[in-house]
Amino acid sequence: MSQQATTEELLRTIDLRGQQLSLAQLRRAVPRAAVEDTAQVEERVREVLEKVRDQGRSALTEYAAAFDGVEQPDPRVPAEALQQALDALDPQIRLALEESIARAQRVAQEQRPQNIPVQVSRGAEVTLRWQPMRRVGLYAPGGLAVYPSSVVMNVVPALTAGVESIALASPPQKAFNGLPHPTILAAAALLGVTEVYAIGGAQAIAAFAYGVEEVGLEPVDLITGPGNLYVATAKRLVKGLVGIDSEAGPTEIAILADDTAPASFVAADLISQAEHDPAAAAVLVTPSVELAAAVQRELEAQLGQTKHRERVAAGLSGQQSAVVLVDSLAQGIDVVNAYAAEHLEVITADAASVASQVRNAGAIFVGPSAPVSLGDYCAGSNHVLPTSGTAAFSSGLSVQTFLRGIQVIDYDRAALAQVSEHIITLARAEDLPAHGDAVSIRFREE
Repeated sequence: MSQQATTEELLRTIDLRGQQLSLAQLRRAVPRAAVEDTAQVEERVREVLEKVRDQGRSALTEYAAAFDGVEQPDPRVPAEALQQALDALDPQIRLALEESIARAQRVAQEQRPQNIPVQVSRGAEVTLRWQPMRRVGLYAPGGLAVYPSSVVMNVVPALTAGVESIALASPPQKAFNGLPHPTILAAAALLGVTEVYAIGGAQAIAAFAYGVEEVGLEPVDLITGPGNLYVATAKRLVKGLVGIDSEAGPTEIAILADDTAPASFVAADLISQAEHDPAAAAVLVTPSVELAAAVQRELEAQLGQTKHRERVAAGLSGQQSAVVLVDSLAQGIDVVNAYAAEHLEVITADAASVASQVRNAGAIFVGPSAPVSLGDYCAGSNHVLPTSGTAAFSSGLSVQTFLRGIQVIDYDRAALAQVSEHIITLARAEDLPAHGDAVSIRFREE
């Protein structure tokens, strides 16, 4: 497969035309960031986890000074600070957040599964009972941007699932007297979340997992929310002690487009995703050489007008981003299935039909009027999604993330008798005779 780029092109080109590639070959061909050596990061994160576990508040105070440059005797955000942030929130931002919340709630309410009893036979019933998590820890990142939308995306499905106890953590900000960004606090207050901590990074994950008694932070059962490499590594290391949603990597967009797609739309959407992070991935998959060339021109033109042009240029020109040329939309579908994008836009003729053939994606945006930005804020869908190809086997955040399925088995004596010989036979076949005895003892004459 050929790879080429001119000095004028922001996105390199990967040309897959004329090639019959297996799934394994396609997975190797699609653009990915270089695999990082995370051994040093893991070692540092382990140290943070252990220190927070063993030293509690004093460790959090030390890390707040070292990483965030703030003096922090207590990371708990006072209730009055939450209310003040909400009172001071720009009315237009509040209106936008309220609309985002309302749409997310409407979708989330329809996601909650029902407890359905199954009558296996007379007197024999099995029910899958959906039980909400008791307590969850939600992380809202800081860094290069402010993410009140992440507060919405984490809190709404948790509340809809029926979670009783929610703790939210977000990095302390020196510019705001050691509190999280006021828009984060306002979003929490708007959603009724009162337990908020000014803790960032791996130390926030440690605090959620182990608890910090001195500040009243009890351990949680599940941790969700995106973050940087340190946050993702910390989540991986505490998995098993607590549940996690995923190990989210840098954000990514793939666009499957043909010659009906407006090049200006495609370029704008690639830029919007690259705006997140220099490591963000932006991928265009198309059978149209003309569209690819037009998009490259639009990228150059629009880059000069965007605020974070250096960050965007770094993302677009990185190894993780590319134009992928294919022979047909059918081959393009194979490519996007192999890529398994966090966000996939389908901008083609009969986009709904093409989108229905996609198996692997965190979220699919259909047609020219459904940009990823819609899903980030106001579609009603959730924007916490699997990255780095994990959409091939995992799902985005939803109400189900905050639920556990408990199987409830209710058999009467006659129903057990009906299958008792089968149980005893299978127990003997597995050389576990005591399993059969546990059934037969129930039918011995007293």
